[in-house]
Amino acid sequence: MRKPNEKHPLAGTRILVGRARQQAGSLSASLRSLGASVIEIPFIEIRKPQSCAALDDALKNIKSYDWLILTSANGVEAMWERIRKLRITRRKLKHLQIAAIGPATQKAILSHGLKVKMVPEEYVAESVVKGLREKVNGKRVVLIRAKVARDVIPEELRAAGAHVDVVEAYETVVPEKSRARLRALMKNAARRPHVVTFTSSSTARNFAELLGTVRAGLLKGVQFASIGPVTSGTLRELQMPPRIEAREFTMGGLIRAIVLARYAVNH
Repeated sequence: MRKPNEKHPLAGTRILVGRARQQAGSLSASLRSLGASVIEIPFIEIRKPQSCAALDDALKNIKSYDWLILTSANGVEAMWERIRKLRITRRKLKHLQIAAIGPATQKAILSHGLKVKMVPEEYVAESVVKGLREKVNGKRVVLIRAKVARDVIPEELRAAGAHVDVVEAYETVVPEKSRARLRALMKNAARRPHVVTFTSSSTARNFAELLGTVRAGLLKGVQFASIGPVTSGTLRELQMPPRIEAREFTMGGLIRAIVLARYAVNH
């Protein structure tokens, strides 16, 4: 392994990025700029829901809602695709108070010309609830998210007196094309990554699914890097405890945590 330097602290480090193909670019580019050798094999594939009827219905009746909550940039883009299809003008969305789970989601919302009212201090569902609990009593809330997601937000906001509609905008599935590539990579000790990144619980579950029962012998010397405590919890449930966890639950926070961890390994 090449010895890292200040400009390239990840020199000599092989990092596997498992984000969906259309999203891997920015994380991979940042890691490469720090000297890492990046391998991209998607652990998730993002698909449209089987039916857009519920999302379309919510958007057609958007005037009836007080708050819109978005929990990922994927949700923003999926919603915006339907807004364009239905020819809903931005003016019809101006009355909404919009909450974004974190800066990436906020950036996606702002790129479409909408304002964001609330971004929580920590970028997890519990923090969204904390920021909104006192604001939603008697209000109508629409939560646009992935098909499979935790129910912390709707349950807690309903308990706070809100009427909450949960709408699927997209779903994440296991990309079958990644199975053989991932197994071949992990079997090759000379190419096996030093670090595997996980940016959601879905990426953790799908990684385990892609490797299957053979994974126990393929993880020697591999560190798992998690974007935050929810993803870390999922990794532990899967008997793949993370050695690296971001303090700030963003891509930047994940990269900083990897740099610190690799520095510790090399010194």
